[in-house]
Formats: sequence, C-alpha cells, structure tokens
Amino acid sequence: MAENDADTRRGFWPRLVRAATAVELGLAAAAAATIFVLVLLQAFQRYLPVDGWSWTGELARFSLVWLTFVAAGVLVTRDGHIALQVVDTIRRPLLVRTVHVIANVVLMVIALLFARECLALISGSGVIKSPAMRMPMSWHYILPFIGFVSTAIRAGAVAWIVIRRGVAESHDTDSLALNVNREVQS
Repeated sequence: MAENDADTRRGFWPRLVRAATAVELGLAAAAAATIFVLVLLQAFQRYLPVDGWSWTGELARFSLVWLTFVAAGVLVTRDGHIALQVVDTIRRPLLVRTVHVIANVVLMVIALLFARECLALISGSGVIKSPAMRMPMSWHYILPFIGFVSTAIRAGAVAWIVIRRGVAESHDTDSLALNVNREVQS
C-alpha cells in the first residue's frame, strides 16, 4: 500500500507542474499572438481612409505586460538565469549550490512582494479604467499576479531541489523538461 502511495505522489506532481507550465505557456502564446495580430491590424489601418481603433495599441501593450509576467515562472524552472550559468563554471560545487539557493530564495521573496502589490492593485484600482478599451485596471493586474505567484512557487521549489540534490552537471535549458519535473519523477 505504501508503494502505491509513493507512486501516486511521483505521478501527481510532474503532471501538476506540466499542466501549470502548459497553461502559462498557452497564456503567453495567446498574448504573443494577440500582439502580432493587433500590430498588423494597426499597420493595415494606416492605409484605410477611416479612423483607426485606438484600443488595438492599448491591448497590444497590455498583452506585452501579460506575456512577460506569465512566462516568468516557466523561465525560473528552465534555469534561465544568465548570471547563474556563469557561476556554474566555478569548480567549487558548494559555492555553486549556495549561489543557486540564495538567488532562488531572493527571487521567491521578490516575487511574493510583487504578488502582494498586485493584490493591492487588483483590490484598489477597480474604478480606474483604461483610456481606450475602458477595461477596469484591476483586470490588468490579474495575469501579473498569477505570474508572480508562479515565479515564487517555482523559485522556492528550485531552491529546495538544489539544497537536496545540488546543481545538475549539465543544464538542459532548451527543453521543457523542467528541473522540477526531474526532481519529482525521481
């Protein structure tokens, strides 16, 4: 019975992480596609004899913000820190491990602070509306909040994995096989 429980846990967490990653990447892809379509639409509108739609530029700008923050958590688990990859060349494993843990803990704390501020903006800016679309600005801060929470959770998980397992010899940053997935599967 205990073996089945362990197998279930090993299977649940990787699926949860993959599902969260798929949702975040799907939202980021939708934001990127929105930016692409709206910028093309704006370029096309310049050649029409009618007035353009001002909301297209506003939505494209909002989509850029959403894309940036929604994808941040995925980048954390893909080991996308440029500075950390430079540190990885140091020959002292304990120093490399320490730098990775400190960097991810600092990132987790900062992401939590930003998430707290997003909550304050969500609750406090409901009456303010965007100029062109008239969208409540509280809606604008929902996706950054989700991105910051995801970044905090993933940074904490990566810090814990590095504490327990150390830093992997080779980093597979080009694939979506996340370090968190590898930890949970083993």
